[in-house]
Amino acid sequence: MSNPTRLRAISLYKELVRLGRDYPNPNYNFHGKLRRAFEKYRDARGEEAEKALKLGEYIKQETIALYSLRKYRYLKKAYYSDIREPSTVSTLDELSK
Repeated sequence: MSNPTRLRAISLYKELVRLGRDYPNPNYNFHGKLRRAFEKYRDARGEEAEKALKLGEYIKQETIALYSLRKYRYLKKAYYSDIREPSTVSTLDELSK
């Protein structure tokens, strides 16, 4: 792995480790799977290394999306915990009839 590719891989690994700290499912073993994936592509060169880095970037984006979804669900549950009934107030269309 060339030096710039190696630096990108190290940077990506650090970002994924930080993201993995808050992974929603502790039984998933995010760090173990991350380490095995990076060890698998340790000797990758050229196009194979680029493909592995793109896969890592994809995993990073999906993990961020997972966190955003978890945050959205939490906020939705906090503010809309009760099931709202349809409004019983008449609308302008109903009043004009």
